[in-house]
Amino acid sequence: GWDGTFNGNPVPATDYWFTVTYPETVGTTVINKEFKAHFSLKR
Repeated sequence: GWDGTFNGNPVPATDYWFTVTYPETVGTTVINKEFKAHFSLKR
């Protein structure tokens, strides 16, 4: 899990959006994939 900090400091309780980009190999072809999501940090 995540403790709600960044560089040891608490981040504000708000909404956060993020994108994860990763390679996926299909046979001999590499396809760049993206996963986008968001979460609400509540304290």
